[in-house]
Amino acid sequence: MSSAPTTLTMYSTTWCGFCRRLKTQLNAEGIEFVEVDIEEKPEAADFVMRVNGGNQTVPTLHFPNGTALTNPSLAQVKAQLTN
Repeated sequence: MSSAPTTLTMYSTTWCGFCRRLKTQLNAEGIEFVEVDIEEKPEAADFVMRVNGGNQTVPTLHFPNGTALTNPSLAQVKAQLTN
């Protein structure tokens, strides 16, 4: 896996409904994150495929502790941020 980001990073696409929902939830909870569109950044798509068995599954979140979760619930994101 690539080096850990300093801020929670969400890999997404503009057309992803699950991404929009999670972004809304994170914003409502005041959780800061950086969004990266994998269709605009090929290197981001490479990371997403690496952690998802070759699939470009979004949303994929990369946490400052180096872990990644794919299509997590808000509760899963909050739990991972406390680890």
